[in-house]
Amino acid sequence: MKNIVPLALCALLLAPAAHAACYAEYKAKRDKPFQLHYDVAQISEPCTVQSAKAQLNRRLAGQGLTLLKVLSVTKQ
Repeated sequence: MKNIVPLALCALLLAPAAHAACYAEYKAKRDKPFQLHYDVAQISEPCTVQSAKAQLNRRLAGQGLTLLKVLSVTKQ
């Protein structure tokens, strides 16, 4: 029993780090009417610019937006 408590505490402390969310900061546009759009979106792994571009292109196309640039990708 004594060994279980420290192991459980370690698991609880490490769990948030293992499940850190990935966010992409991006710019997009809409043509008709012309609008510029800036936002931050949560994306799934892998947490890379290339992955963010692929995910955001699909997501934004459904909203009538065109991705211009992924500014940054961060894991929090």
